[in-house]
Amino acid sequence: MASQNKARRGEARLPSALTVVVAIALYALLPEQLILGPRLVIPALEVVLLIAIVIVNPRRMTRDSPWERAAALTLVGLIAVANAVALVLLLRQLVTTGEDRAVELLIAAGQVWLTNVIVYGLAFWELDRGGPVARTHLPRRELPQADFRFPQDEDHDTVEEVQAGSSKVSDWVPAIIDYLYVSLSNSSAFSPTDTMPLSSRAKILMGIESTSALVISVLVIAKGVGSLGGQ
Repeated sequence: MASQNKARRGEARLPSALTVVVAIALYALLPEQLILGPRLVIPALEVVLLIAIVIVNPRRMTRDSPWERAAALTLVGLIAVANAVALVLLLRQLVTTGEDRAVELLIAAGQVWLTNVIVYGLAFWELDRGGPVARTHLPRRELPQADFRFPQDEDHDTVEEVQAGSSKVSDWVPAIIDYLYVSLSNSSAFSPTDTMPLSSRAKILMGIESTSALVISVLVIAKGVGSLGGQ
């Protein structure tokens, strides 16, 4: 009963809002060559969307509506598109720019990589099982099909201290930190680790994320080695 009451409260808004703020800041601080259009236009649009979403659920995510859902997905999409453009521009700069700007570009690569982790974590969080509001308020039998299978979803037949935290026993549902970890491990290992994609869209998203992370890593290593060799 305690876990069900906790679930009805809804997921806390602050962690996801701070995650979005970090992504916005990372983009706004990129070098001018990697920015799409005027520096503050896209961050300003993202802030407006974030404020609108936070107004609906300022403390806990308990209310859902078509427009709020559309605004949330638009925000994630805008961050994703802006970062994808920055990634393309970054790859061009890494290949064509001399060693005098190597440090600046390597820092920018870290910003783009981290934003990539954040945006895919947000996408997984928004899409899986109907989104954060549905996951904490709908009975499991009414949830949309899962996009991911977490370890907690299959721990109910293990030792007691492990099964106590399983989805079946404790009514556990994933939160933003779980999806950020999935995204981080996918970007680091270039493949799923402990959480498996189930749906086609989840597999496509994870595939794109791991590929882009691999490309960034390869070019950053090449640029770093080249810079060391030139000294």
